[in-house]
Amino acid sequence: MAWTIALRELRAGLGGFRILILCLLLGVAAIAAVTSVRDSISKGLAREGAALLGGDAEMEFTYRFATDDERAWMEGRSERLSEIADFRSMLSVGEERALTQVKAVDAAYPLIGTVGLAPEMPLAQALAGEGDLPGIVLDPVLMERLGLVLGDEVRIGDLPFVVMAELTREPDGAGAGFTLGPRSIVALFALRNSTLLAPGTLFESAYRLDLPEGTDLDAMKARAEAEVAGGGFRWRDARNGAPGVNRFVEQLGSFLVLVGLAGLAVGGVGVSAAVRAYLDRKIAVIATLKTLGATRRTIFLTYLLQIGVLTGGAIVAGVILGGLVPLFAMPFIQTLLPVPVARGVQIAPLLEAALYGVLASAIFVLWPLSRAERIRPAALYRDALFGLKGLPRWPYLVTILLLLAALIASAAVLSDNRRLVLWTFLGLAIAFVALVSAGRGLARLSRRLTRLKALRRHLPLRLAFGSVGGPGGEAVSVVLSLGLGLTVLSAIGQIDANMRGAIARDLPERAPSYYVVDIQPDQIDGLTERVTTDPGVTRFQSAPMLRGLITKINGQDAETVAGPHWVLRGDRGVTYAGAKPDNVKVLSGAWWSPDDTEPQISFAAKEGEEMGLSLGDTITINILGRDITGTITSFQDVNFSSAGMGFILTMNEAALAGAPHTWIATIYADPATEAPLIRDLAKAYPNITTIRVRDAIDRVVAILESIAAATTLGAAATLITGAIVLIGAAAAGEDRRRYEAAVLKTLGASRRKILTSFALRALILGAGAGIVALITGALGAWAVIHFVMEAEFNLSLGAALWIVLGGVAMTSLTSLWFSWRAMQVRPARVLRASEG
Repeated sequence: MAWTIALRELRAGLGGFRILILCLLLGVAAIAAVTSVRDSISKGLAREGAALLGGDAEMEFTYRFATDDERAWMEGRSERLSEIADFRSMLSVGEERALTQVKAVDAAYPLIGTVGLAPEMPLAQALAGEGDLPGIVLDPVLMERLGLVLGDEVRIGDLPFVVMAELTREPDGAGAGFTLGPRSIVALFALRNSTLLAPGTLFESAYRLDLPEGTDLDAMKARAEAEVAGGGFRWRDARNGAPGVNRFVEQLGSFLVLVGLAGLAVGGVGVSAAVRAYLDRKIAVIATLKTLGATRRTIFLTYLLQIGVLTGGAIVAGVILGGLVPLFAMPFIQTLLPVPVARGVQIAPLLEAALYGVLASAIFVLWPLSRAERIRPAALYRDALFGLKGLPRWPYLVTILLLLAALIASAAVLSDNRRLVLWTFLGLAIAFVALVSAGRGLARLSRRLTRLKALRRHLPLRLAFGSVGGPGGEAVSVVLSLGLGLTVLSAIGQIDANMRGAIARDLPERAPSYYVVDIQPDQIDGLTERVTTDPGVTRFQSAPMLRGLITKINGQDAETVAGPHWVLRGDRGVTYAGAKPDNVKVLSGAWWSPDDTEPQISFAAKEGEEMGLSLGDTITINILGRDITGTITSFQDVNFSSAGMGFILTMNEAALAGAPHTWIATIYADPATEAPLIRDLAKAYPNITTIRVRDAIDRVVAILESIAAATTLGAAATLITGAIVLIGAAAAGEDRRRYEAAVLKTLGASRRKILTSFALRALILGAGAGIVALITGALGAWAVIHFVMEAEFNLSLGAALWIVLGGVAMTSLTSLWFSWRAMQVRPARVLRASEG
């Protein structure tokens, strides 16, 4: 019976459900598109993992090459082996210098794929060079920056090379991660005996293994960790050839999915409003059905089936659209991301988007639908025009809560950052409550303002306040639908503005002008004297520099004890000191005596707390293939936010002074001093590498701009959904406006005053939504900046103003459009229809 009635009513068309369909379609499509792109990139990375890595597996050592025994172990378990070294250095031609990321390769490189060169030639021929000079292959950016042509002579440190070709394709480039300089490739034999690759200098050696078919990678990794260098290396294999890229894509994808869920929540408001408006129009029908004997269950199932068919169709359409968009956009995506992307429709992301759509629509549909069964036959004669009232019965409330819990749990399980998911839903809940409260508060305030004597002479304004605060007003629906979209946009805008401000404006004021690395121990005194005697240098710091991999905590595997903390994801900078340096602030414990011979450690306090470390704990660090175990005797305050010198771990001098190492320094100088000072240092110490901090900041800003662009697009989709909901609310209120206009015209009000009152109503609601969205969005942004990024939050007035103006503009345009249509109908026609 319910299905028969539902089908008959559906024959009347989709009037009133267009907003519902559009909201669900857009929300599901946005999530499906984002998750499809994320999975396409992840699958592409997994499929081409060996090519990205340059082999089936890689073992990477820090500051040293593999020993003969370690190399023999790798050769005995692989069919082919390739050795490379990677480091930063200065490429110079005459007085011009540029930072470059150097890759020194052997004859077996690359094991997989080919290196693209212009002009075309084998890599071995290019690296052989001409005459007595070995060859070098350069990124076109370096060629252009230094004004080079083929055949020119350049230097890396004090070693000469001849430019043989431009690098057009680096098969393992995407797996290299973040680099500060463009790529250059040279032959490893040309650098073997140079100071650039001396023990302790800042370089990494990597050994790519071409393993026999069917090798168990997990078993191979376990054997390597047990038998090679006590685990003093980093292992990667073809299952995750570009971990940095993969992690970035997953995290950005998770964030965009949450933005999409926020958009789905905005759309859910539209869905709920559309269902409520539809059922309001069906009150007489429902009352008639009850008069004829229909039960609560029949009424509920009738409209559940109707709305279920429409929402199901909208979700399917959204899934199809979301699956097709990445297919058409894939060529554009591949130009932006230098990583392989798996083509084709990704089924799992589409199912994920459909799941979110089903749960969200069920939550927002069930609330108004459950109240329809409360309509009594008496509604035919009494309050049929007053709409659905009251709360749903408790079984429906419990069901809604269970559906909400299922939605949150699904998002948490399917996301890579459960903590972010929970905080996002908490933020949405707070914003939802704040916007509903603000809408109701605005209605109450409007009712009070209409009673003010001062407004009696201002009829349009009084009418506007009366409409906002009157029964059946739009205050809650408009503030909620528009406010949620603006809240998301406001939060993202404030986060983006604060991140850019911190990096592009605040950081350079505190950051050094240059980092200087690869300073040999016998060069540090001369370099210090040259820099500190320069009147343009305002500050100079230096420290011995090693890098080590934390392998154990209290004798157990480090990750087992501290979890996957970022400190444990790779090797970290380590230094040593005798007496406590003046710039070190010890927060707990005591600094060691310079005479102590037992290895002792001063650890960064914040990171130590996150890892659960305590005074007296022991830490094992693998440095240059040797395990050194020290005891934590103090925790110190380490501030990484200024981009100055900071070390997670400092050891006493007796523990590390005998190890091969270099020095690192930071130079704070006036802009006019920088260029001549760096030129003098380059001439005196050609092996050192100077890194301009401004260049590093520009690279970070460029990455942030791409992230901001992606998140802004997601927020824009949310705002578009909010606009559709707003249009739906305005359309639903068109009959009410038509009736108001007819009554006011009959009472003698002019067309201008009526339109002015409608415009003022829109301004009040838009300003209310914008202001609340500004406050809630700013609070959300403050929480992210303060707790997640641990930076100072500053309200961006420009972004805030645009949010308020946007809310006013959107409500004004939609309201005036439907108000103008309402004004075109003659009063007699409206009043006769109402009377009939």
